[in-house]
Amino acid sequence: MRSMRIICPNGHLGFAPLRTESFQAGVRARPDYIAADSGSDDVGPVPLGSDTSTSPEAWQRHDLEQMLLAARSQGVPMIIGSAGDTGSNSRVDLYVRIIRELAAKHGLAPFKIGYFYSEVDPEFVRGKMRAGAAIVGLDGYADLTEAELDATARIVAVAGVQPYLKLLEAGADVIIGGRSSDAAVFAAPALHHGFAADQAYYLGKVLECASFCAEPYGGKETVMGEISHEDVRVTAMHPEQRCTIASVAGHAMYERSNPYEEFFAGGKLDMRECHYEQLDEKTTRITGSRFIPSERLTVKLEGSGKVGERYIGLCGVRDPYTIANIDRVIGWARDKVRERFGDNGYELHYKVYGRDGVMGDLEPLRDQPAHELCIMVQGVAPTAEMAEELTLTGLRQMFYARLPDVKGTAGSVSFPLDEVVRASAAYRWTLNHTIPVDDIFELIQTHIIQA
Repeated sequence: MRSMRIICPNGHLGFAPLRTESFQAGVRARPDYIAADSGSDDVGPVPLGSDTSTSPEAWQRHDLEQMLLAARSQGVPMIIGSAGDTGSNSRVDLYVRIIRELAAKHGLAPFKIGYFYSEVDPEFVRGKMRAGAAIVGLDGYADLTEAELDATARIVAVAGVQPYLKLLEAGADVIIGGRSSDAAVFAAPALHHGFAADQAYYLGKVLECASFCAEPYGGKETVMGEISHEDVRVTAMHPEQRCTIASVAGHAMYERSNPYEEFFAGGKLDMRECHYEQLDEKTTRITGSRFIPSERLTVKLEGSGKVGERYIGLCGVRDPYTIANIDRVIGWARDKVRERFGDNGYELHYKVYGRDGVMGDLEPLRDQPAHELCIMVQGVAPTAEMAEELTLTGLRQMFYARLPDVKGTAGSVSFPLDEVVRASAAYRWTLNHTIPVDDIFELIQTHIIQA
């Protein structure tokens, strides 16, 4: 092939439904592949630990149906990575079942479904550790200990292109992947057709988030990437979006401490020498990316462990004096919790909206608090009963806080009618590590069935 086209309609399939207008425009462009990633650790550790999806099945089914019908009507492969947010085995099984149900619903001609599992048995990891392998922490995590491994409910390996290539070589028409690199679902077909890794991995990088590489901002719109033996080109399919030098280069550099490198199972993409050229209003051309193979194969592991059951509650404060003394109010409530539950065996968290920043990562606004505060209280404990009482105590005792200069009736803190509600159980990331392997298929299992 002199060139190959892939359309991506959604940067996180199922997280919100794809937009059909730009998707159909992409289909009309006659792509060679239709692909999307469906997972991210951005959703936090709860879905992996609890083995659930963070999105409604109806949204996931919507996107799978749109993509499957387009791919089968044009006779081109369809590839989905990190099924169901986490790529756990149950999420892969869910997507395979949905594809088979859609095939039956629409009376599609027989085709091959390839899929792979990437869950990792903790005992496999333990065996590697006891054999002397270091399971190295990423982003400030210490190297893995057996205690942290014991605290882990579920582990997935972040696959590279290898299982996708194996399934493409086996003739799969639809591929449902376990947890994998976002870029792998796009780089693999390019490599399968003989394009160089230098361009193939950049193609994956630019397509992985769909229309986030375009401007003006608009999520869930389709973009098309085209790879040749000399370059990569990316085009926005929405009539009002453009892939510009700024939008494409900006997207390529986000999310990493080193904006010019990205690591994969098998090597890293070096983007320091990338050159961007505006070909027309909607298309940018990229050259100069380099893929550097690693000397030894290491694979990222993600693991999640349960902390406890969780309840949350909300209250509001408008009294200026209470707002000025909100830390004392929270301190009073914490003291009452300690009197009831002691110092250990639970977690109690307060988040003050209107002072601590909207998303929790902004500079605190302590010198200029809002005229009204919303305080979210979260209690985590081994049992639901304890978590409920813990959270209710931590919330309700704010109403009774004793402040200096308050001589009249209580009532500066208000509550909704349902004071506390049960939330999902609390989980934490236990593994953000790499494991050395001789062959990635020590961690990954591929399968082919007929639909």
